[in-house]
Amino acid sequence: MSLTLAYERKAHPRILGALFLWIGENPYLCRNKSQNHTNMKNILFIVGSLRKQSFNRQLAALAEKMLAGRYNITYLTFEDVPLMNQDLEASVPAAVSRVRKEVLAADGIWIFTPEYNFSYPGLLKNLFDWLSRPMDISNFAGPSAVVGKKVTASGAGGKNQTMSCRAKLNELLEFIKMDVMKELQTGIALGVDAWTKGEFSLTDEQLAQLKEQAEKFAEFVG
Repeated sequence: MSLTLAYERKAHPRILGALFLWIGENPYLCRNKSQNHTNMKNILFIVGSLRKQSFNRQLAALAEKMLAGRYNITYLTFEDVPLMNQDLEASVPAAVSRVRKEVLAADGIWIFTPEYNFSYPGLLKNLFDWLSRPMDISNFAGPSAVVGKKVTASGAGGKNQTMSCRAKLNELLEFIKMDVMKELQTGIALGVDAWTKGEFSLTDEQLAQLKEQAEKFAEFVG
């Protein structure tokens, strides 16, 4: 009996109640998308550039598509995090408190970063300076928000393929006791059109490299 037919025949309330209960409990007829997402693990993307059309933000968007349907993907907003200042720790800034919560909720973190002067951008250093601090300032040996967090990194940039940036970033992440996936990190040397026309495109080989990292990181996160 269809719902429409039940209404048209003015079925007994008990019959309708049983029908709705059956539909609600039948996994083939009732698929709650948000509930499915709740069962997924969370991966947090951190983009080390504030530019709206950042090449690394576009690289992150490609990686997001590769993980779509398997993880909840969110992007960390952190441009409002103040410069690290221990005078502010007694009353933790709201932006710092927010990014800590988002990091704590993540099962894995994927960083996409440009290379600045053979290293990583200052805004990333500032972010991780805050995140590496103990959450309870009365206990200096206490845990930070990033201890044990699984993390990997990729980067789009010049002919150096962000190699120096990622090497130094890996050192930092290991020092603050994160669980770093160093193998299969993607480094992209952007073509001339990226710098002269602002056009972002990857070769089939580069896409395959990013895909391989996505699959390896999915295995790493579990």
